[in-house]
Parts: sequence; structure tokens; C-alpha cells
Amino acid sequence: MKTNTRNAIRSASLVLLVAPAFAVHAQGNSACNDLPSYSALKSALQAAVATETSGLNKHMWGTLVARDGTVCAVAFSGANLGAQWLASRVISAQKANTANSLSLDASSASNGSGGALALSTANLYSAVQPGGSLFGLQFSNPVDPSVAYKGASQQFGTANDPMVGERIGGINVFGGGLALYAKGGTLVGAVGVSGDTSCADHNIAWRVRQNLGLDFLATIPGPASIFAGDATHPDNIIFDIAPNPFGGTGVSASGFGHPGCLNASDPRTLPPVE
Repeated sequence: MKTNTRNAIRSASLVLLVAPAFAVHAQGNSACNDLPSYSALKSALQAAVATETSGLNKHMWGTLVARDGTVCAVAFSGANLGAQWLASRVISAQKANTANSLSLDASSASNGSGGALALSTANLYSAVQPGGSLFGLQFSNPVDPSVAYKGASQQFGTANDPMVGERIGGINVFGGGLALYAKGGTLVGAVGVSGDTSCADHNIAWRVRQNLGLDFLATIPGPASIFAGDATHPDNIIFDIAPNPFGGTGVSASGFGHPGCLNASDPRTLPPVE
């Protein structure tokens, strides 16, 4: 009887210790209900990498974050962990966090203010340069290193990636991060892609978003539709940086320009949004 009692007490203690951990994990993942699964992300990423030929033609990391910044899925396109730049795992999550946290949908409008706006990470480069209107933005929300580097590396890029269920933070200011819009133009989170040139990252993220069926932003304004006259690609990368006659950083005509990259393609050839 005494042995059974001790075992019962130990079992009860384990339940009390483990239950909160499961509760927190489930609560964090509940934010991801509106987003595709890990397997859907991996398939979409692999298909996008196979289709896109710009840049260095490297394998990629991809991350999905929910509207509150929770990491929902992390995947890579290559055959194993070492088939793509390891640094790009966290960069892809940082890009997703940026696009999500700086984009809006129509629900943001009230009392004569607000309104929808889609900003890709590619749209931020020029504004954060010295003298730009958003200079310093890239330092404003640092990546949480306790999230970025926790857990066993064998789980990186799997359904059990240690970043999943956590909020990574971070602000990234070059191509590869795009907000995700469901039918009706509802913002549900973002995707971040990294592993090649920043221009190729943007193109592959664009194709991943389309493959996931979360590119319903034809009614959502963005820098490319406002300043580049491209209504079918509202948050597309813009190549309008001219040399600065006084030296230093080039000048973007729109203020949302991105520098060109090796083997870059024409962004207007990307699939139009829904």
C-alpha cells in the first residue's frame, strides 16, 4: 500500500509539472489555426525553389508566423539541415515577423484613420538608410536569442523546430518577407524566406505565398501599386535606386526601393496576386 501510495503521489506530481508545459505549448500554437501546416509549407517551399531560377539557385529556409508573431512552422527545401545556409533559418523567421508586424488589412480602419497596407521586407531597404524616414527601424525589435538558438539542432526545420510556438521578434530590411492575406483580404500572418540573394529570397517568398493560397491582396495597397503603378503586385520589390551624386547610399525615387542583385529577374514577371 505504501509503495502504491508513493507511486500515485509521484505520478500526480509529474502531471502537475508537465500539464502547464503542454498548456503553454498548445496556447502558443492556437494562434496558428489560420495558417497552413508544416508539411504544406515544406511542399510550397520546395516547389517555389524548383520554379525560381534567379540568384544563386540555392536551397532555402522558410518560416510562417501568425498574426501575433508566433512562429507556426519552419522548414527547409534541401535534402538535409546542411543543404542551405544555417544562418538563414533565423533570418527567415525575422523576415516573417517583419512583414507581419508592419502590414495591415481593412480591419485597421476606424474613426477616419487606418486602413490596409501591405509592406514586404524588400520595401524597407531605402527608408532605413542614413537620412531615410525610417532610419533605425532595423534596430527597434531585436531577435530573441533564447528562441533563436534553443533546442536540439536535429529538430531545426522539422515539424518540431524549437522556434515553433514562440515569438522570435526581429526586423529585417531586405527581400524575403511577405504578409499573408486570406480570402477577403484578411491578414493572417506572414512568410519569411532566406538562403539566396535578397532578390531571389523575395521571388521565392512570393511563389511560396501563391502556392499556399494566401495572396488575396488585389484590393490591398502597397508601395508597388502606389508608386510603381503595379496593381497586380502591391508589395513587390521595387528597383528604382539611382546613384547618389553626392556619394553614399543611392536614392530611391519612391522611397521604397531595393538594390539590384546578381542574376535578378524582372519582378513584374512574378505571378499576379489574387
